[in-house]
Amino acid sequence: MSVMRKEMEKYRDIDEDELLKKLSEEDLQRLEDELEELDPDNALLPAGMRQKDQTKKSPTGMFQRDDLLAHLEKQAKEHPDKEDPVPFTGEKRGKAFVPKKRVDPIMENVTLEPELEEALASASDAELCDIAAILGMHTLMSNQQYYEALASSTIVNKQGLNSVIQCTQYKPVPDEEPNSTDVEETLLRVKRNDPDLVEVNLNNIKNIPVKTLKAYAEALMKNTVVERFSIVGTRSNDPVAFALAEMLKVNTTLKSLNVESNFITGTGILFLIASLQYNTILQELKIDNQSQPLGNKVEMEIASMLEKNTTLLKFGYHFTQQGPRLRGSNAMMNNNDLVRKRRLEGGPILPKCRTNV
Repeated sequence: MSVMRKEMEKYRDIDEDELLKKLSEEDLQRLEDELEELDPDNALLPAGMRQKDQTKKSPTGMFQRDDLLAHLEKQAKEHPDKEDPVPFTGEKRGKAFVPKKRVDPIMENVTLEPELEEALASASDAELCDIAAILGMHTLMSNQQYYEALASSTIVNKQGLNSVIQCTQYKPVPDEEPNSTDVEETLLRVKRNDPDLVEVNLNNIKNIPVKTLKAYAEALMKNTVVERFSIVGTRSNDPVAFALAEMLKVNTTLKSLNVESNFITGTGILFLIASLQYNTILQELKIDNQSQPLGNKVEMEIASMLEKNTTLLKFGYHFTQQGPRLRGSNAMMNNNDLVRKRRLEGGPILPKCRTNV
């Protein structure tokens, strides 16, 4: 029996329920928070986020590359070399490698007649482009020279210009600047119901705790100002989706919700969409690009829920199957058509059964 198996034998008969009963409410809450933020069995999470940092060594300061290289070199010199099974005697065996001699091509100096040299020296750019086109000499013209040559009236032969064109060097596009939103300060403004805070954008902000995202959902339950809430690329998971679903049941001002590019599974997505039956204000919902595919069964349920909804106008998700895709797109077109008809009639844009329109 291995050592690991012997160690596991000690925990076989432990009663887990008895251990949980001995924990206080504070310990249970801490255990629940840790389980929400960490998931050792989730292979989709990076290794650094599956468990807490258990390093006890204090930081040694800033990274110094030169010091590290000097230490590695010193350590390598001090370490004794391993003895060779066959000692080296310096005896040479076999034939010595002799590289092949490379013969450089001889560049002949071309001497032109004095009349040709004088003509080339006094030729204009348009005339040189004409000569390059006739001779088929590439890498002599850029796009700008090409269009100037076409517009010139002095060039006789323009048929060979297409074979001597160089591509224009495009300027590199700089990367997008990081999101500068202060998470804690914005949360306080949402709780205070700040009248100037209409949109909350937390896109691509890493390492936002699950507890903080759930606090945003709880604050939006009572908020009457925020109309757009976006948490794209914040590593949100199912607990966050459950909290947002509860928020949508009571919120009366939010019009747009974006949870794309996260770790929400099919269960969390279904909770979000099911909460729309209690919400008649939300007009846009985006759930695409999650870490794992939702599956055919979940997509069929999503399509069924969308067909029962009459207020959602935009739904951001790319269905993998044609059937749910058509049903979802038809539901969105019907909802937009209802809004258009009520706008033409001059009445209020309120939920209404499609059979009565």
